[in-house]
Amino acid sequence: MDLEARAHAEHPEALRLWLRLLTCTQMVERDLRNRLREAFDTTLPRFDLMAQLERVPEGLRMNELSRRLMVTGGNVTGITDQLEAEGLVERVPVEGDRRAFHVRLTPAGRQQFQAMAQAHEQWIVDAFAGLTSAEIRTLHQLLGRVKQHFLETT
Repeated sequence: MDLEARAHAEHPEALRLWLRLLTCTQMVERDLRNRLREAFDTTLPRFDLMAQLERVPEGLRMNELSRRLMVTGGNVTGITDQLEAEGLVERVPVEGDRRAFHVRLTPAGRQQFQAMAQAHEQWIVDAFAGLTSAEIRTLHQLLGRVKQHFLETT
């Protein structure tokens, strides 16, 4: 039984909506994880780390990667070690700081990420294929209002 099924009619609509959002998120994420594994023999955390590096061609420090991915430094180090062993990322010393380095995609890593990103984009489009373009825009706008309210009240 999923989280959504546990909410009954007597629960507030906001709770039922939250559980529906959570269920949909989990379903899409599970599908993405499976597709990444099947198509590219990789994991979602590896994809996410490469996506962060793709946005910053000069690379990021490990602590910045941890912050952006919202995971511990140990998690980032483990994934980075794997990707480096495969020739997909490289560690580059930071000038003026002998202990620090940037992690950046190699040309092979950039090429692999581009292939994964194209597939990922299509998988997301497929996940929302049951909605019209207008419905997608409306849902996006409504969730934007939820986000804005949250930002204003916290």
